[in-house]
Amino acid sequence: MHAYLFPGQGAQFSGMGSDLFEKSTLAQEYFNKANSILGFNITDIMFEGTSEDLKQTKVTQPAIFLHSVILSKTLGDDFKPEMVAGHSLGEFSALVANGVLNFESALKLVSQRALAMQKACEIEPSTMAAVLGLEDKIVEEVCNQVGGVVVAANYNCPGQLVISGDIKAIDHACEILKEVGARRALVLPVGGAFHSPLMEPAREELAAAIENTTFNKPACPIYQNVTAKAVNNAAVIKENLIAQLTAPVKWTQTIQQMIADGGTEFTEIGPGKVLQGLMRKIDRNVIANGIG
Repeated sequence: MHAYLFPGQGAQFSGMGSDLFEKSTLAQEYFNKANSILGFNITDIMFEGTSEDLKQTKVTQPAIFLHSVILSKTLGDDFKPEMVAGHSLGEFSALVANGVLNFESALKLVSQRALAMQKACEIEPSTMAAVLGLEDKIVEEVCNQVGGVVVAANYNCPGQLVISGDIKAIDHACEILKEVGARRALVLPVGGAFHSPLMEPAREELAAAIENTTFNKPACPIYQNVTAKAVNNAAVIKENLIAQLTAPVKWTQTIQQMIADGGTEFTEIGPGKVLQGLMRKIDRNVIANGIG
């Protein structure tokens, strides 16, 4: 079975999407529609902005979504997903790919999500850190020992887990993790503690927007971050999408489940090659490629 994967925050780069815009009139239509929906010319920032310009959450999230979704739209009849998944923000791209959300509704939700997360980040200084070279269980145990808010946030691949929480707790956890054998415990240049309880204000805000959005019956299963299992029910997809903001991204478990359910070829659609790299660390026996 052919699975399509969609990247999340961190995959952005200066100039993203400009080649798509130049080559495809369909892409131009979608980009122009996006500028109108968002109320600012995101294309100017994507095509000509600096990496600093692109780092703003309110820009990053819609930019990655647009790059992924418009790219999939330009594939036409060649795009026939049998299963889909997206890493964090990428879950919205995946939901357009399998017909649950239309382009306009999804872009509005992505924009609202980005602004709500930005606001939540400003309430309390918080961050994330990548932990390399330890078993998940050990990282989880250390998080449970440390005071303050610190949780496992992204199960990216075996030996790579991202933790999330308040700055003091993250710094403390990183010290302990190095002591117990982590190859690296590195604080990431992110705006806040995504996929942690500190995103609760954003979760509440996004929940209201999602509840007021029409979700269609999926054309193929989506494997959602929160459960790492195939979901075909629109109401359950909504619940999982809301829960995603404060819950961990179970990416390793998602890919393993997709393979167990018959996934043999995995194509990443969107900027960068992050998910292809993670695929090789999760299971080298399946085909992993990308369209970017």
